[in-house]
Amino acid sequence: MPVTAFDSALTAPLLSDPEIAALIDDAATTRAMVEVERALARAQGKLGIIPADAAETIDSALTGFFPDMEKLGDGMKAAGVPIVALVSQLRAEVGAAARDYVHAGATSQDIYDTAQLLCLAAATDRVKGQMDTLIALLSTLADDHRHTVMAGRTRTQQAIPISFGAKVAGWLAPLKRHRQRLYWVREDLLVVQFGGAAGTLAALGDGGMDVADTLADELGLERADSPWHTGRDGILGLGGWLAGVTGTLGKIGADLLLMGQNEVAEVRPGSGGGSSAMPQKANPIGVEMLVTLARSNATSISGLHHAAIQEHERGGPGWTLEWINLPQMVLGTAAALRIAGEVFSDLTVDTARMRANLNLDTGLIMAEAVTTALAAHVGKVEAQALVKRACLDAPSTGRSITDLLRERTDAPVDWDAAAEPANYLGASQEIINRVLAL
Repeated sequence: MPVTAFDSALTAPLLSDPEIAALIDDAATTRAMVEVERALARAQGKLGIIPADAAETIDSALTGFFPDMEKLGDGMKAAGVPIVALVSQLRAEVGAAARDYVHAGATSQDIYDTAQLLCLAAATDRVKGQMDTLIALLSTLADDHRHTVMAGRTRTQQAIPISFGAKVAGWLAPLKRHRQRLYWVREDLLVVQFGGAAGTLAALGDGGMDVADTLADELGLERADSPWHTGRDGILGLGGWLAGVTGTLGKIGADLLLMGQNEVAEVRPGSGGGSSAMPQKANPIGVEMLVTLARSNATSISGLHHAAIQEHERGGPGWTLEWINLPQMVLGTAAALRIAGEVFSDLTVDTARMRANLNLDTGLIMAEAVTTALAAHVGKVEAQALVKRACLDAPSTGRSITDLLRERTDAPVDWDAAAEPANYLGASQEIINRVLAL
């Protein structure tokens, strides 16, 4: 029986990403732990901390070695970490001549944290690729629809006309910023963890930080200023970034849900899912999942903040709490990016319906534009009063506000031009150009 919705055969196809899952699952983490132990032996052999022949034996004997997972699970239950059971298997594998040099000077958290970094490095590499794909799709969509006029909405009500391309640019801009932030997040996150029992590396004497630096170099990680057993800011940075990305995608999903309602019908995000009771339904499943996964990550980030409250030089409860929250945040973000890519690869934009929706309210959406045009002739205060009265009367008369204003003022306004939505898009083109140029 699956433990979470992210590894369920029923729900994982909807909520997870199989390629990312394979980069952070038990097998990937276990392989990474072995790689860290191999790299530690190589580093210590280079520095003369352990005999060079012992380092070579360890590295060679553990190449391709995969531990007994059941024994690791039993070890986790007994020790709260799998490393004790892992080291036992590694020592048996390398033989009597080198076994005393396996895991020298390290503590379990050093190996597990660093292994997790290797997995997260691979996972965020794939996420970068997913983001690039989505950014390219949205860039094309924004450019293609830079002149497509639609109703802009504030507080769920029609406000003024906007360009659909500018709306898409509003979705795109934060994704581009998230993409840039990922460089900084990875720089802070992918820092080797090596501190020994309590962060002093005392078992290695004065050369402990040399070992840490060489281990970082062996694994392609950044060197650490100090061990970060209880300084979880790098993990928090990643968690915040994941929640930020899905938050942006959730906002896009919420917009698409509203725009895709039957009564609005401005977009159709793919074929949708069916209903067991209503044959006419085409539920926007993928778009709904963008909102769901955003809310899931918004909940999980709280767990990471709780996990950051750690005791003294090394803690247990907070560290373990990360294992519960962080993997599903990674999976949820990857799934959201995958789903968003699928949605925008198959999105139908109904430009005629967008235009029709501008004309639902007797021209009320053009009230600001009409006020601006009229104010040039009669002043702002009088213009606002005249337009306000026309807005109140138009619904009951069934006439447009411009028709009413033609009768109520002799100001020489070009009412047809003032009432044309395409003439009131402001800096939309410049906004689109700036976002595309980011």
